[in-house]
Amino acid sequence: MRWRMGRRSQNIEDRRGQGGGLGGLGRGLGGLAGGLGRGGGRTSGIGIIGIIIIIGAALLFGVDPLTLLQGGDPGVYDEATLQQPGVPGGGASDEMKEFVSVVLADTEDTWHQLFAQSGGVYEEPRLVLFSGAVNSQCGYASSQVGPFYCPADHKVYLDLVFFEELAQRFGAPGDFAQAYVIAHEIGHHVQTLLGISQKVNEMRSRMSEADANALSVRVELQADCFAGLWANHANRSRQILEAGDVEEALGAATAIGDDRLQRQGQGYVVPDSFTHGSSEQRVRWFRAGLDSGSMQACDTFNADNL
Repeated sequence: MRWRMGRRSQNIEDRRGQGGGLGGLGRGLGGLAGGLGRGGGRTSGIGIIGIIIIIGAALLFGVDPLTLLQGGDPGVYDEATLQQPGVPGGGASDEMKEFVSVVLADTEDTWHQLFAQSGGVYEEPRLVLFSGAVNSQCGYASSQVGPFYCPADHKVYLDLVFFEELAQRFGAPGDFAQAYVIAHEIGHHVQTLLGISQKVNEMRSRMSEADANALSVRVELQADCFAGLWANHANRSRQILEAGDVEEALGAATAIGDDRLQRQGQGYVVPDSFTHGSSEQRVRWFRAGLDSGSMQACDTFNADNL
């Protein structure tokens, strides 16, 4: 994939140096320091016992005690902190972060254009890089759930370790396989902006589990189609595709099909439990978006044959 000369998005939120849940813990400790210190200067009124409590709690959880004693909020990280040597994910040489930023920017350019063509306005999501675990407005999640989109805060969450697993565990290497994953999650953001996700959630709440799963499959396949749609327009506008890129994306779509994952995990397939679609379906719908470049081609909800 030709990406190095691409525009970088400003919508990357790097939380990799914070650890799962540290922000909330830091705010709690900061509140403790603030509460004990009220009534005078920054540390006046705390007393020896209060200082010991703060320092002990800070050292236990890896927070700078001086930050708490000065009334700061260790749950807030600025860009300078993230660029410090030794902070995971920091530094200008973080090539994978650069790659994600370029792919995100490219989806922004594509969807701005497509929304404008229909008289709409595209609202850009943010993409959160995390390591291990993360808090979102959709709840707490570990990296084991894989990349996900949270409609409550309009953010995509990604632990870059997933890309290693995609290549090594699932046998789907390549930068365009990774771009497909990002574009798929952005597809869910598009569904939210179009009101599709809200309607689907309302319908699922009144369905049986099997029917709700079947509807979820249509949602996921449309996101695959939107990923292909992005690739079509991005390549026509910016010539991003190189030889083998499409095959990488198709390999990723195949590797994470429900049937493939179930067969690998439990040795047999249960179609009624599918929530994302089979490998063949995921490939077909990515292809539908890629080949057509048309939003109408991604109407999985009215398709007789998925």
